[in-house]
Amino acid sequence: MVSEEQKRVLDPEQDAAALKALTHPLRIRLLGMLRQDGPATASELAVRTGESSASTSYHLRVLAKYAFVAEAEHRDGRERRWQAVHFVTSWSNKAMGSRAWVSLSRRAQIEHLEASLARHEADIADGRLGQEWVEPSGLNDLMPRLTPESLTELWDVLDRKVEELTTRDAEDPRAAQVVLLTAGLPLAPRDPGAEADSSAPAGTDAEDAS
Repeated sequence: MVSEEQKRVLDPEQDAAALKALTHPLRIRLLGMLRQDGPATASELAVRTGESSASTSYHLRVLAKYAFVAEAEHRDGRERRWQAVHFVTSWSNKAMGSRAWVSLSRRAQIEHLEASLARHEADIADGRLGQEWVEPSGLNDLMPRLTPESLTELWDVLDRKVEELTTRDAEDPRAAQVVLLTAGLPLAPRDPGAEADSSAPAGTDAEDAS
């Protein structure tokens, strides 16, 4: 369960500089790694990202300046270890003046999904995850017709259910970290005479049980 203390809600006016700091793709990636895998040094993150340690160290300091990361307990005195300050960063899409920033953050989430899928498949193939995870894991592309009020309600129900299940499984040794990315993206009706969109999904409940 993510408590209120573990969430950070950004205001586009008061936190403009902090939001700008998150526009750099490597910073978003570093923050995601610290949240997903726990504390790490700049050198460890450099190996995992393919960047130089000087680069990861610089971007970690920028994240620290705006309170996204902080120094963690050191294993020794040789190098700083960093940890994420919050598990979740959120904002109001309506209050966000720059749609470009919202789009950038969503693209970063798509990249996170792609990386998580590759990691999941490798963990299954290499035996780091047991076969009991094959059936429940998957991806869906459902396309329900909803009103704005119903879509808002769906987000609320999902949040409550995730909190309920996370609390229930907190002490279960079988529990594993699950990357759960959800999207609710309304689409305007297409002009019947418009050119076909080859990128459109099939609208099926397709599971990817690697």
